[in-house]
Amino acid sequence: MKHYSHRILSPFLGKIIVTFLIVIMSIGICRAQYAGLKIHYLGANHSLVQVQEPQKYLLLPVEEAAPEATVNVLVNNKADQSFQVRLAVNRIDYLVPFALEQYKGKTVTFDIHTGNSRTNVRDAMADACWNDLKLSDTFDDANREAFRPFYHHTPVYGWMNDPNGMFYKDGEYHLYFQYNPYGSKWGNMHWGHSVSKDLVHWEHLAPAIARDTLGHIFSGSSIVDQENVAGYGAGSILAFYTSASDKNGQIQCLAFSKDNGRTFTKYEKNPILSPADGLKDFRDPKVFRYEPEDKWVMIVSADKEMRFYESKNLKDWNYMSSFGEGYGVQPCQFECPDMVELSVDGDTNRKKWALIVNVNPGCYFGGSATQYFTGDFDGMKFSCDSQPNVTKWLDWGKDHYATVCFSNTGERTIAVPWMSNWQYCNIVPTKQFRSANALPRELSLYTQDNEIYLSAAPVPEIKTLRKEKKEIPAFTVANDYHIDSLLADNDGAYELALEITAGEAEIMGFSLFNDKGEKVDIYFNLPEKRLVMDRTKSGIVDFGKKSVPHEIEVHDRRKTTSINYIDDFALATWAPIKKENKYMLDVFVDKCSVEIFLNGGKVAMTNLIFPSEPYNRMCFYSKGGSFQVDSFNAYRLGL
Repeated sequence: MKHYSHRILSPFLGKIIVTFLIVIMSIGICRAQYAGLKIHYLGANHSLVQVQEPQKYLLLPVEEAAPEATVNVLVNNKADQSFQVRLAVNRIDYLVPFALEQYKGKTVTFDIHTGNSRTNVRDAMADACWNDLKLSDTFDDANREAFRPFYHHTPVYGWMNDPNGMFYKDGEYHLYFQYNPYGSKWGNMHWGHSVSKDLVHWEHLAPAIARDTLGHIFSGSSIVDQENVAGYGAGSILAFYTSASDKNGQIQCLAFSKDNGRTFTKYEKNPILSPADGLKDFRDPKVFRYEPEDKWVMIVSADKEMRFYESKNLKDWNYMSSFGEGYGVQPCQFECPDMVELSVDGDTNRKKWALIVNVNPGCYFGGSATQYFTGDFDGMKFSCDSQPNVTKWLDWGKDHYATVCFSNTGERTIAVPWMSNWQYCNIVPTKQFRSANALPRELSLYTQDNEIYLSAAPVPEIKTLRKEKKEIPAFTVANDYHIDSLLADNDGAYELALEITAGEAEIMGFSLFNDKGEKVDIYFNLPEKRLVMDRTKSGIVDFGKKSVPHEIEVHDRRKTTSINYIDDFALATWAPIKKENKYMLDVFVDKCSVEIFLNGGKVAMTNLIFPSEPYNRMCFYSKGGSFQVDSFNAYRLGL
């Protein structure tokens, strides 16, 4: 009987299962058709999505823990572009838009290959993405992030890293940046684009240069071709960038714009420069004018050195020299070069070149950071003033990288850093966006103990952010001194400007903290000649346990160099300082960051923080004697 029942019921059950699958697939297709989409499940990890009723966007559901899916965009049945996106499997973290307006009047199909290792179509159809894949004429980009800064530049959504290609023209600062519009982790590199008239208020525009068949659009630079050297018209914008792919390697390319950098056309004969020796790491071209020889110079990062090239027409480039092997922090990868000529101590008759070299890894405290070299440039070779073992850091925090300068700014030299670190940038506790830029900084050279250094001060335009001033009378710190409330209704965006007289104190500092006991300690250790910022108890820090040091940085040096090391996020950074009688300290706090500028930017320190509520209380403290706070102003900052 048991055997008989099995024989009779098996075909019946089979029919039920087949019928069930047909129904399920039909429901899925009908639902998609109703939404203007038709989905064909071609295999366990392969689907076609046809757009039948075009709207402005196709909204893609993202799950950050999901593997990347490859999406090939077919336009009139021909391949147009390809990108990767972490299509949701178990849950939806957020949506990202794919713009369809560019294909108006054309047939668009998405050929999707998921990375989910499904074994059958039924399981693949259950992925969370299919029910929420939809067309829309709007995309809700309202800020839902507790840690989005108020006055620092961030992308509206998606991933951002290196600033690149920045220039000034016709009253506008153009900030381009490494951008992934299809998720808040690194990938799909485009040049994102924002513009500002004052370096404070930013308008977000569409990406200016999109990834193409040659590869990702990596970092680079832009110039204003005032004299029509390249032949695209006087005043056109030329962008130099790296195309990067496994197939083509890293090659330097050119694009031009005739609408002040809003849109670019890629040069039909790209690439304009490839590594003659087949070098793998060959990227981030910086182009500038060298007036004495009426020529253009390009610097390209090449593993652990910088290579210099020259051109008369901005299209054909010849090798001149290299610099960097054995200089500064080793081992490391040199990236994102910049080089500017500056007056020393404001003396226009005495000038030096500053070569900015971003390195990853190599930071004193682990991960990525910005170092620089000062010296002379004769149009062919850069000669460094310092010995190879001398390292000079532009910023002494953990979250300052890929610092490059605007071109075409006249007498001003304005730099913008990326405010994160490659050790943990993909896992910081935000979702809608990842990463911000640090404050724009004006660079200058100064001498100290017969050595030339590069200072970085916040641009004066930042003062326009001051909306309210609270002046605190001078006071002496013998042991501790409490300020119970900095600003009423403090939303975490403010500036602290202090003038301090050292007195007899050996340790003089203060804690910024909230009612939950989360704090940042900032203090001078005068016997050791250090300025310290400690974020070990700053708020959310546990994600630092998941930070990933570079394979060549698994040594203990970053642990012993930093102070109070717990993990690669929970630590204290420090900067060497001169022991002086008086110090001027500017501290900028903005939701998820603290930036310190000592004595007008002679020392800068930038660190991320993630407090569960704003710091609105302070406690000053001293050890070994007292010190005097001669002046203390707290400013509420806002746009």
